[in-house]
Amino acid sequence: MKKIFNFSAGPAVLPKPVLERAQQEMLDWHGSGMSVMEMSHRGKEFTYILEKTEADFRQLLNIPANYKVLFLQGGAIGENAIIPMNLLNGKSADYVVTGAWSKRSVEDAKAYGHIHVAASAENSGFTHVPAFSQWKLNPDAAYVHYCTNETINGVEFIDVPDTHGVPIVADMSSHILSRPIDVSQYGVIYGGAQKNIGPAGLCLVIVREDLLAQASPLTPAVFHWKTQAEHQSMINTPPTYSIYIAGLVFEWLLAQGGVAAIEQANIAKASLLYDYLDQTDFYENKIEKAYRSRMNIPFSLRDEALNDAFLKAAEEAGLLQLKGHRSVGGMRASMYNAMPIEGVQALVTMMQSFAEKHTKSL
Repeated sequence: MKKIFNFSAGPAVLPKPVLERAQQEMLDWHGSGMSVMEMSHRGKEFTYILEKTEADFRQLLNIPANYKVLFLQGGAIGENAIIPMNLLNGKSADYVVTGAWSKRSVEDAKAYGHIHVAASAENSGFTHVPAFSQWKLNPDAAYVHYCTNETINGVEFIDVPDTHGVPIVADMSSHILSRPIDVSQYGVIYGGAQKNIGPAGLCLVIVREDLLAQASPLTPAVFHWKTQAEHQSMINTPPTYSIYIAGLVFEWLLAQGGVAAIEQANIAKASLLYDYLDQTDFYENKIEKAYRSRMNIPFSLRDEALNDAFLKAAEEAGLLQLKGHRSVGGMRASMYNAMPIEGVQALVTMMQSFAEKHTKSL
């Protein structure tokens, strides 16, 4: 089989040992005679999987005891609506817009109450995070929402703002588990699994216990965090196989040395590509250096007429899914935890070769 490196923004590359383990256990999980896909979600086998998956996730992020972990469906976009159902309760909320996904979060939340855009980087083309001092926050807001890593625009938060006690709700879909975080600084952390955790179909929510009791009475039980917490995320059948794969990914991360160790690998990968982009005139990355994402690196060819040729050359070299999001064009290399540094090295080598070939032909 031809060796490839998958730079997809999501669903994204999974660690090879995880896929091999899933393959080995596909027909018979631990001698049970069943595949995980056909187990009862209330049976002892899946109960074990669920409990271990949560325990490993808590260990990786050092999640405090006063936070609940929920395994839900609907992805991060579903949570865009579920969050105001659970937290607004007649109040307003502040949203910060730093890219396409946080902008989408605002639009999805508007149906449930007053949503105020406290800061936005849209006028600059989403190339940075607005300075915290410029955020126009309401001290009486139910929460402050932002996306900590924008996959389309390639902007990442490094620091956590001081919201003066207003709970922070953070969409961490695309960089959760890529760097250590202090969970206690947030009221709610959520994210779709299909980037750094596992296959599509699962959304993880970490919610502080004191925020569980303020949902609108119109919130459906399946979307009600308090109800789901009381039922171990099983008021209905959860996405069992996605949870199982997430558990294997958590085991793999722990074997790598945990989140602190994987962060060092991610720094090395991102530095390799950014260093090359910064020293070439053939390609360009427009994001301000202080806010560059380690996970999602958009770049463009200064001669966009070469885009198709670049993608063809990349595919021939086994470098897949590099086409940028349709809303911004160009290219994008998504380099989640499971992307080995060899993949980034191969990408930089191919980019150098392509640039040399087409510079000579000009």
